[in-house]
Amino acid sequence: MFGLFRKKVPAITPSDYGMLGTDLHSHLLPGIDDGSTDLATSLELIQALHGLGFSKLITTPHVMSDFYPNTRDVILRKRDEVQEAIAEMGIGVQFDAAAEYYIDESFAALLQREPLLTLPGNRVLVEMSFHQAYPNLHQVLFDLQMKGYHPIMAHPERYPYYTNIQQYEQLREMGCVLQVNLLSLVGYYGKPIQQNARKIIENGLATYIATDLHHERHAAKLKEALTHELVGKALQCDLGNNAL
Repeated sequence: MFGLFRKKVPAITPSDYGMLGTDLHSHLLPGIDDGSTDLATSLELIQALHGLGFSKLITTPHVMSDFYPNTRDVILRKRDEVQEAIAEMGIGVQFDAAAEYYIDESFAALLQREPLLTLPGNRVLVEMSFHQAYPNLHQVLFDLQMKGYHPIMAHPERYPYYTNIQQYEQLREMGCVLQVNLLSLVGYYGKPIQQNARKIIENGLATYIATDLHHERHAAKLKEALTHELVGKALQCDLGNNAL
């Protein structure tokens, strides 16, 4: 991995994201968070991702008590609705749902109360506030693992209070692997975030790479991103082993 970034190795220009296979972070269920607004939009976004080479989508709606208080039943009911529509349209993509859990006091309580919606292998996608790290993060990650879950931290490059490799390494040491957003690599969220994403990848700290797709603008940018050198180099690495 280091050689691809530190030596002048020509980056490939991939035709699509087929080498990733699975996208494990997106917001494709209609009307329950800040992603797809309705079923028609969900199907358009799913077709777009399939057209970009993804053969399996595990969408991850927000579970955030203050803004998106989604429950297991709500998510699974919406998943079934989308699966049925996919089958009717004959879209050749596997589709399932887990969740992106916002770490706060409500999540800590939920963890003790009921089973979580997981990615394969009992993996759980989690996120934090963009303003400050959750003060009891270590305890929450420990509790997750004690219950048999394997936490994945969504887009650590986007947290402004994480700025150095030691902080990302500490997350890994706490048993939490890292998932980088594809669009972070092309500067979609700004230069500092792009630099953070590059550091994570160059130091071999990213386990997964995903779209975090919310809307059509993301889909268009993902298509453009295929021509970006950093994306091409990242896709050459033993990175983003999304075949969960």
